Amino acid sequence: MTIKVAILGCSGRMGRNLIQAAHEHDSISLVGGSVRSNSSFNQIDLGELAAIGKINLHATSELDALLAADVFIDFTSIESTFEHLAWCKAHNKAIVIGTTGFNAEEIERIQAFASDIPVILAPNTSIGVNLMFKLLEMTAKAIGNDTDIEIFEAHHRFKKDAPSGTAMKMGQVIADTLGRDLDKVAVYGREGITEERAKDTIGFATVRAGDIVGEHTAFFADLGERIEITHKASTRMTFAVGAMRAATWLSKAKPGFYDMQDVLGLK
Repeated sequence: MTIKVAILGCSGRMGRNLIQAAHEHDSISLVGGSVRSNSSFNQIDLGELAAIGKINLHATSELDALLAADVFIDFTSIESTFEHLAWCKAHNKAIVIGTTGFNAEEIERIQAFASDIPVILAPNTSIGVNLMFKLLEMTAKAIGNDTDIEIFEAHHRFKKDAPSGTAMKMGQVIADTLGRDLDKVAVYGREGITEERAKDTIGFATVRAGDIVGEHTAFFADLGERIEITHKASTRMTFAVGAMRAATWLSKAKPGFYDMQDVLGLK
């Protein structure tokens, strides 16, 4: 079975990788990609955008031109994603969302859309990262209450949200496993003379520099030893390939709110 896929926001850094991954996937037929109406890339061949040679598909600012797609993949912005969700609901289309930076209220809004259409919300579509989430759950269950927990993440200079969506998901997985409210225990910065570290806190440290694709480490530190669980991405194609796996899975799903743990069968 061939899944027809369209890339929303196809001219961005991730969009171009998604074009290549979809074009090269054996079970996926790329039907097109969208750009904003004022984009200089409107009507540009998608293959030229992705530097893979012409493929006779052109970027469009009209979502209705992409109605042939079964699944849409969105790595854009919060505002654009909600516009795309409304369109997908109106046309009964499934959507994989890789956009990051949503707050709790915005996630609830996405869940409301998922009562009508299949939706995957994945702050990180890397297969390795999502295996890491499972390892974090296992580690937190075993030693989380006996260790200090800190999360480090590093990304390229262009990334807008901090901490990253992946780092926040790491913290959420750990907090949920330990029965903690992440909003209450998260610490996002330390400076000057501080008091002794509170036992139940989960710390976050952020680096933005150069062209770092993505690095994430969770520290579970006790006196005398620590465990570090790390994932490093060296290319955005890692996320694009994972997004294709998500799209093929979602094409068979009923309306609902899903994540990559569902896709990988890790729940």
